[in-house]
Amino acid sequence: MTKKCRVALVGDCNPAVIAHRAIPEALRLAGRSLGADIDGVWLHTSSIHDAAEQLAEFDAIWCVPASPYANADGALDAIRFARERQVPYLGTCGGFQHAVIEYARNVLGMKSADNAEDNPQGETLVITPLSCSLIEKSEEITLAESGMLHEAYGAAQISEGYHCSYGINPAFAELLFSGPLRPTAHGASGEVRAFELQSHPFFVGTLFQPERRALMGEAPPLVVAFLKAMD
Repeated sequence: MTKKCRVALVGDCNPAVIAHRAIPEALRLAGRSLGADIDGVWLHTSSIHDAAEQLAEFDAIWCVPASPYANADGALDAIRFARERQVPYLGTCGGFQHAVIEYARNVLGMKSADNAEDNPQGETLVITPLSCSLIEKSEEITLAESGMLHEAYGAAQISEGYHCSYGINPAFAELLFSGPLRPTAHGASGEVRAFELQSHPFFVGTLFQPERRALMGEAPPLVVAFLKAMD
């Protein structure tokens, strides 16, 4: 990779959020490891009104942590754009949760799919509280034997940090993963911690925040893989 690449950072930038401080550094370190000049551009969800037009000039889309978003529909439209246009997509924490909702609504036809954090009285809550909160915690994560995550990390088990209390509702897991969307990482309790869309060049969601490694001076392996997918 030698050209300058633009990554849309979809989310409501807040310097108080650890992940938001980490993401620019993660892009810088990962880009440096690839010899690439990466320009991360923050797009506040409230500013997204025409995803197809606003995201057309970006090489990749990262839906970042710290939801609920100011405009959840804007985030969902950005995710749909990435999925349908085959644009490399990474969703961490809130980006994981909203990618599940977008897929449920627009691929599986579950039009009322929602997040218990945003709408606790929702009809079809595909995102619900985790059995154990992962706010500022780390855990050992088991990766699937094949897939983008395993290839990125080159290991069967990893340790990553979180700031999360919501994940996939187990009642909908079988339906959500009945097609090309596949769970590729699990926590110690067996709950899904990451997924990949097999029909896409790079469409990955993680409940954990791999970007945090950048605050320790490390190019996060998953971010490197994400950037490689733009080439």
